[in-house]
Amino acid sequence: MKQKLNWLTRERLNALALFLLLLVSYAYTFPRWADPNQNSRLDMVVAVVDDGTFQIDKYVANTVDYAKVGDHYYSDKAPGAAFLGIPVYAALKVVLDLPMMDGLTDRLANSSAFQSTLRSEGSGVLKDKVRFALAQVAITFVAAVLPSALVGVLMYFLLAKFTDHGWHRAAVVLTYGLLTPAFAYATAFYGHQLSAALLLGAFYLVFMTETPSTRSLLFAGLLLGYSVVTEYPSLLMVGVLSLYTLYRLHRQGQWKRIGWVTLTGGIVAAGWMLYNKTVFGGWLSLGYSNSELWVEQHHTGFMSLTMPSLAAVWGITFGAFRGLFVLSPILLMAFPGFWLWWKSGERRAEFVVAAVSALSIFLFNSSSIMWWGGFSIGPRYLLPMMPFMALPIIFVFREWMDRVWVRVAVAALSLWSLVATWGLTLAEQAFPSDTIRNPLAAYALPNWLAGNIARNLGTILGFKGASSLLPLIAALAVIGLGWWLSGRQLAAATRSSGYSLKPVEARKS
Repeated sequence: MKQKLNWLTRERLNALALFLLLLVSYAYTFPRWADPNQNSRLDMVVAVVDDGTFQIDKYVANTVDYAKVGDHYYSDKAPGAAFLGIPVYAALKVVLDLPMMDGLTDRLANSSAFQSTLRSEGSGVLKDKVRFALAQVAITFVAAVLPSALVGVLMYFLLAKFTDHGWHRAAVVLTYGLLTPAFAYATAFYGHQLSAALLLGAFYLVFMTETPSTRSLLFAGLLLGYSVVTEYPSLLMVGVLSLYTLYRLHRQGQWKRIGWVTLTGGIVAAGWMLYNKTVFGGWLSLGYSNSELWVEQHHTGFMSLTMPSLAAVWGITFGAFRGLFVLSPILLMAFPGFWLWWKSGERRAEFVVAAVSALSIFLFNSSSIMWWGGFSIGPRYLLPMMPFMALPIIFVFREWMDRVWVRVAVAALSLWSLVATWGLTLAEQAFPSDTIRNPLAAYALPNWLAGNIARNLGTILGFKGASSLLPLIAALAVIGLGWWLSGRQLAAATRSSGYSLKPVEARKS
């Protein structure tokens, strides 16, 4: 019993350290101040709380992502992330209305470090803009930062089904969390990372126990339904995960219990359809169908979807414009990972879930007439499936890390992914325009050389340019050191008592 408790303590320590590393990394950089995609959702949040309406007429000037119905404007985005932001902003209003907010506005207006991040043609620091930005930071923390950090924890425990090696699992988590576009969108009020967290959470609830409880099934249905309300393309993965759940239940002779998943998923769907009916006039009418500025894109094919094109396939993989493997080549390890997974014969059903989930979203992205995603860092439409694409990398670490050439390759690919992903994410105050064909060379590099770094907590503390990242580096170093020292103390205490940190039962199956 004591041996098992020691192992569980180490597992919890690792999970906590990973959570803190990801949380600090994500929360440190502020969401972009004038991002039309984020503003569209935030406009809806503010309109509901401040004005009691879904109409964003008063705020529509700050976004190009809107729908027009009659004489009124609405957000054209899937509403899930905005729905989550409504109670956050409602609670935050109490603070935003306090007199001390005037002092914060004055402090920012007089901060040379903060002023250096403003565009010369902008309107400067205004009270309403500061209020809007603070609301955006708080909502992004709840709707993107926290879910993204929790994805890392879920991945760490999921991977225990494949190996006992804690450092290998931690390496996969940090690869996904810090070396892919997930890092960029964990700090943004988009729906991609929230949807990814919901999908992985549903998979976790079904996968981690031999027979999922009724409560797990109800919650899984809720997560699956809300993932669609947050990002419509996730419907493809919801179909895969629903079939997987039915398969797991069927093996137990309990296939009828899929009804619990359908129940909560259906409740979410009913609420979403009521929203559509209220705002857009039809139960299945979407904001994109009423978009005023992107008519050609949204009305080509089925909601901008046609057939996969070679240009899109190349563009979202190896193209300099939006190529995933240009920005994050460490993800190339997923391919030998899938091969090793299949060769091992382990957990074939889960292999199919991961592979088909990744393939379905890839085909969706490569079928879109606007596959590059506008202003973007990497192929952002792939983000909901990216945790599933990262899972097979554990097999590379498990089977091949004793080979020198694999270690060298992993180190080189990781270094490039770090430089590219962080370099592009932290450059300037907006995501790179879709007119910049090589964002790394023509956007990230010039901005870093000019010291134009995205606003962050270091900026508020008075640091300028790249030096504003020093507090982040210090914080991550403290967490890493604390993790290492705590692990050593636990290992020493375990050795002195004659027990092992390995679990009582092998985790491979």
